[in-house]
Amino acid sequence: MIESNRSSEIADLLRGRIKTMNAGDKLPGVRTLSSTLHASAGTVSAALAELAAHGLVRSEPGRGTFVAEAGPNVDPDFAWQSQALGSKRVDEGRASKLGGYGGGGKIPLSWGYLASELQPNDDIRRITARAAKSPHAWTMTDSTGLPELRRVIAADFRADPDDVLVVSGGQQALVSVLRTLAEPGATVLTESPTYPGAIIAAQSAGLRLASVPSDGGGVRVDALADALERTRARVVYLQPNFANPSGVVLTAERRLEVVELARRHDAFLVEDDWSRHLCLEGVTPAPLSALDPDGHIVTIVTLSKPVSPGMRVGAVIARGPAGRRLRASRTADDLCVAPLMQEAAVSLLTSNAWPRHLKRIRPELIARRDALVSSLRAAMPELRIPIVPRGGLHLWARLPDGVDSTAVCAAADTAGVLVGDGRHFFVDEPPASFLRFSFGAATPAQIDEGVRRLSAVT
Repeated sequence: MIESNRSSEIADLLRGRIKTMNAGDKLPGVRTLSSTLHASAGTVSAALAELAAHGLVRSEPGRGTFVAEAGPNVDPDFAWQSQALGSKRVDEGRASKLGGYGGGGKIPLSWGYLASELQPNDDIRRITARAAKSPHAWTMTDSTGLPELRRVIAADFRADPDDVLVVSGGQQALVSVLRTLAEPGATVLTESPTYPGAIIAAQSAGLRLASVPSDGGGVRVDALADALERTRARVVYLQPNFANPSGVVLTAERRLEVVELARRHDAFLVEDDWSRHLCLEGVTPAPLSALDPDGHIVTIVTLSKPVSPGMRVGAVIARGPAGRRLRASRTADDLCVAPLMQEAAVSLLTSNAWPRHLKRIRPELIARRDALVSSLRAAMPELRIPIVPRGGLHLWARLPDGVDSTAVCAAADTAGVLVGDGRHFFVDEPPASFLRFSFGAATPAQIDEGVRRLSAVT
């Protein structure tokens, strides 16, 4: 992230120089720029690539980089597109935050993935290099996924491998599931607060969202029952384990009750089990699908969270006609997940590296979680932390009444700290001001410095 920020600085500096030059003038070579600007050759090359993408320079292999001819100074007119496109479905502000926290050289106190040093990078490189030599890595595979990978995932959930559909990560799973299980215009119920990615997935499928309040035990069953009666919704989205953002675990009693509600209302319950492998204390509860013999539960799993953001491999577990429809829809999307990625995933999950990785990150995440809680309580005692999560990657905190979470996040961003705005985790207006923190992407030292900067601008 720091290197990326440095290349942007160099690109800005070179822009100023280019303004004083003529079209066709040659820029100094990468080696010369690297020396004069005190930057690596890779950083300078990245800066030049950025300028080329904006049409400011052109590169001629073997000759060098030259100032490009200025294009016609005409402001494009895109007004026609607004009428042609119609109303927006997806909230752009919410969508921009999902992938936007991974760069910029800022302290990532809100980023839903593991830090690079916690990812099993050496194992992934070794496994991927071996997988790339397999003849199966470069051929078309079945749209449902490699049989070996489906068997491994099914075993973890005591499911039939034929009911497992491999997809490109949890977000694609969400879009596919919501689009397939509900008709456009139908209502989807979700606990509140909830994962913003689920909100935009529903929006992209043309669905209406209605929220159901949750508390320290998960979604409130009485409110869910009322919402099912009132809306006649046939799809409910839940995160039973270490929910994002609250960190809450659905209680054993409520697990039985929500499955019974799904049965009573002939509804699907989408179980987003993204944090199954990120339990920090005790044992992750059994999946809701274990309580359901009749196909009401559709489970989503992902490797992107416990492994790395680039491991875009996930799965949907669904039975009956819903499973068949999902598999048919999968073919319409992109035929199959890249076989190389699937080969690497199955090799990782069946190797000694997988349990070793999970064993290694557990104490690391506990230390970072505890550092975050300790720093916040010391530097920002006015924040209220409802629970200290026993798993997952996130911590939910309430700001004092009257404090605007959006303003706080903007001030934090200016101070070089990324914090999640609680507004993005609610379907409707938030009942109070909240911040979401994450403890998987920053070191304890970064956490302490990030909280210090945040407290100074709050």
